[in-house]
Amino acid sequence: MEAERVLVTGGGGFLGSHLIDRLLDAGHEVLCVDNFFTGSRANVRHVLNHPRFELMRHDVTFPLYVEVDRIYNLACPASPIHYQRDPVQTIKTSVLGAINMLGLAKRLHIPILQASTSEVYGDPEVHPQTEEYWGKVNPIGIRSCYDEGKRAAETLFFDYHRQNGLDVKVIRIFNTYGPRMDMNDGRVVSNFIVQALRGEPITIYGDGNQTRSFCYVDDLIDGMIRLMGTEPGFTGPVNVGNPVEFTMKELAEAVIRLTGSASTIEYRPLPQDDPRQRKPDISLAGEKLGWEPHVPLEDGLKPTIDYFRSLVEA
Repeated sequence: MEAERVLVTGGGGFLGSHLIDRLLDAGHEVLCVDNFFTGSRANVRHVLNHPRFELMRHDVTFPLYVEVDRIYNLACPASPIHYQRDPVQTIKTSVLGAINMLGLAKRLHIPILQASTSEVYGDPEVHPQTEEYWGKVNPIGIRSCYDEGKRAAETLFFDYHRQNGLDVKVIRIFNTYGPRMDMNDGRVVSNFIVQALRGEPITIYGDGNQTRSFCYVDDLIDGMIRLMGTEPGFTGPVNVGNPVEFTMKELAEAVIRLTGSASTIEYRPLPQDDPRQRKPDISLAGEKLGWEPHVPLEDGLKPTIDYFRSLVEA
């Protein structure tokens, strides 16, 4: 692919900053847009002086008028602590942000990718989850600002595709982890690692038998770029994640072992609408993208632990 000017909304976030690194490495120009509600300048500090990188502070709930060749729409708080802090802003970011970015893509006649989420499946009754499954989501719960916001964004993407012939791509991202996660985002990997490094008890909500599938960030970004590179007729949605399941107890034990921590495990009540299990069926990603994850959990946890250790010891 020849060098292009690529817009990444939410580029100051965990996934956005890793995507920017990959795009710059591939020779593209990158316009990073972020309002830093949850993103961090520290995540892109290492590229601020890069000749093909530009940073713009902007909230995607307002229109944006720029000239670019592709759009990756990643803007949205993505952890319960962050998206429940201002739930109205969260759903506005998903819905108005999608409308504004789709409008920009329509004006420029360019491809646009939506970073959707496994949360669209809610607390699934189908396991593993395929793209055909419509989900089981509580529309008025404390997580619904994110769940329903992302579902509405998918609706908008497909309506723009059907009504305007827009080249859209929708990726459904399952639990992803790695360096540059926010240490205070409340997600299980960052929580466990920070607690272990501090020698605090590791808190597991529920009995510890609920499962998650953890995808290392490098694998996820590879899948995202591959989806953007597909032919215009292919829209997705496509699940991208690691289908290998781990219980919360297994994850906690792995983190304790890899950090050499003396932390113990404490069990607490399960929060409202927390899904019991989440596992992607990635057969479509294999068929259409030639993609599968390659980084085992322990191999990905090691650099993630090193990253958090540098923050905890700073």
